[in-house]
Amino acid sequence: MNVKKTFGDRVKRGLLGWTQEALAEKMDISTNYVSGIERGIENPTFDMLIKLSASLKVDMQEMFDFGHEKSPKQLRKELLSYSKGVKDEDLKQAIRIIKAVSR
Repeated sequence: MNVKKTFGDRVKRGLLGWTQEALAEKMDISTNYVSGIERGIENPTFDMLIKLSASLKVDMQEMFDFGHEKSPKQLRKELLSYSKGVKDEDLKQAIRIIKAVSR
């Protein structure tokens, strides 16, 4: 997985209908820089990531959580791994949640 590109795609999806110009203005940066972040060719500083997170109203942790980008095979393996240490009652609750979201 190309993390920079995946991150850039997440920024694009996070624009909530904003234009690059609107985001750039809010962050006081150039539209070229916003475009570069979206295309995964820029290396934003930590300060820039904080501004980006605040501008998009997204927790920075969310911006870097790429767990959903895994393949179905990877996700099944991860789910199986998590389930090994879970108490029986918690496992039952997890199954109910999975059933609810898969309907």
